Amino acid sequence: MTTRDTLFENGEAMRATLKVEDTDRAQAEGGTAPGFERMITETAYGALWTRRGLTLEDRMICTLSALCLQPHAAPLKRFVGAALDIGLEARAILEVFVQCGLYGGFPLTEAASGVAGMVFAERGIAIAAEPANGESLETLQQRGDELLAELHGARGRQGYAAPDNPVTGGLYTMAIQYGYGELWFRPGLDRRARMLCALAAFTALRLDSQVRKFSQSAIALGLTQEEVVEAVMQTAPYSGFPPALNALAAISELLAD
Repeated sequence: MTTRDTLFENGEAMRATLKVEDTDRAQAEGGTAPGFERMITETAYGALWTRRGLTLEDRMICTLSALCLQPHAAPLKRFVGAALDIGLEARAILEVFVQCGLYGGFPLTEAASGVAGMVFAERGIAIAAEPANGESLETLQQRGDELLAELHGARGRQGYAAPDNPVTGGLYTMAIQYGYGELWFRPGLDRRARMLCALAAFTALRLDSQVRKFSQSAIALGLTQEEVVEAVMQTAPYSGFPPALNALAAISELLAD
């Protein structure tokens, strides 16, 4: 039988592995909600972070994806440091924010990158400038169309994505060019990692239809059903349990079909 004490001990060990001990925790322990910090240790660290199905690096990518879509700079800063400590490259961390920015808005990427920049500066980490890219929009379109078909098949051309939709066509064309033709080919993260970002981001943003769509694409890309489910579950402490449960319900319907 697993007890709360066991979860707490496991959580304390995971906190030590992730090196997330900091002043935020000390403030929480002296705050107005006695026992809340222990609940975090038991649930987030003792129960979720220790689950099988995803590596620590994968769980960190999902966590960063959920956090960068929330207006909480202090936890994000803590986990950027933890991500570096477990071996994620600085460029990979930034690419998580770039990927999520397409879903949650570019200002969130700017804010999250600013937080990461402070951590990088404290650690003496420099990010190389990205050279200008002179590719044509036609190239982006072709590459995006090909990836869209690979990831989503016929689903990539239905509803708002239908090529003959006169209302959404202008914006969705841009989404194909930059969302697929540019974003998924950027260095720093492979397609699997970007898919984890997408699943976590859509869960945090409460976009259940997108979770369902991208869950199918994730499995087609080679992720297991367990990995898809774990990616969604990992977001729960950072963007809420109800959004994660709603996303899991959508996945359940998908798997039942």
